[in-house]
Amino acid sequence: MDELKVFTGNAYPALAKSVCDYLGIPLGEVDVFEFSNENIFVRILENVRQRDVFVIQPICSPVNKSLIELLIMLDAFRRASAGRITAVLPYYGYGRTDKKDQPRVPITARLIADLITTAGANRLLTMDLHAPQIQGFFTIPVDELTTLSILNQYFKEKALDNLVVVATDIGISKRARDMAANLGAPLAIIEKRRLGNTGATETLNVIGEVQGMRALTVDDEIDTAASLVGAVNTLSEYGASEVYACCTHPVFSGPAIQRIASCPVKEVVVTDTIPVIGNKKLDKITVLPIAPLLGEAIHRIHTGLSVGAMFE
Repeated sequence: MDELKVFTGNAYPALAKSVCDYLGIPLGEVDVFEFSNENIFVRILENVRQRDVFVIQPICSPVNKSLIELLIMLDAFRRASAGRITAVLPYYGYGRTDKKDQPRVPITARLIADLITTAGANRLLTMDLHAPQIQGFFTIPVDELTTLSILNQYFKEKALDNLVVVATDIGISKRARDMAANLGAPLAIIEKRRLGNTGATETLNVIGEVQGMRALTVDDEIDTAASLVGAVNTLSEYGASEVYACCTHPVFSGPAIQRIASCPVKEVVVTDTIPVIGNKKLDKITVLPIAPLLGEAIHRIHTGLSVGAMFE
């Protein structure tokens, strides 16, 4: 793997280091810092000419700084004559703005796709996009990984009896159905609607049987945890004996941690596509590592092997 190089900005260097440990290679050397005028500067500290370069940078908090770092790094590698540049985004920020659902609003997920491509990426590697159509926003190859196998394995080992898998809304029902099939559990769906742009939601109904059962809610991300708390309370009202929750992306913004701590959810299981550090750590939050999954995908892309075969 002499030609493989992995670099990272400041969004999540610990994840990039874990991926490099899996691959058995050193993390690439690059300076990424902010001047006093808030301009970001990037300097690559080693030769990348005609190398296969992977830039790991989730678009996570601080979101806009992480995004600009990524774009400037991609431009730097393009100008340094890298052979191929793959943008590795474990979390695709702005992914929820994927369509015009109101008059005179942008499709920011498409704008981000254009920026990444223009900056110099030849390929995108990401995980559990909020909406599958985001793949079609790109004119370069996109590999979308899923953490379902990681989450499935965790709950298989817990061996919860009398389990029902619950989709937190209709949009996530296919993912929840796949998880239910893997765990040999029935499926239920929470019907809800969003109220404006505040992140607030209103639960309308629960489709399926949850009375006296252990419920496992499935979502792609937990942001302010308003939807999670609403789902937990609704399932409890409908007679669920316990409620567990799982998702891929632990955004945990605003009052999320306080809401999770105070609500009766038994356990929240997430992956580390976004760092869960500092006051975001709770005893009831379990974080599963994605570095082996991401590292294996990078290895397969580099060597020309099938990425899809990882999930067959």
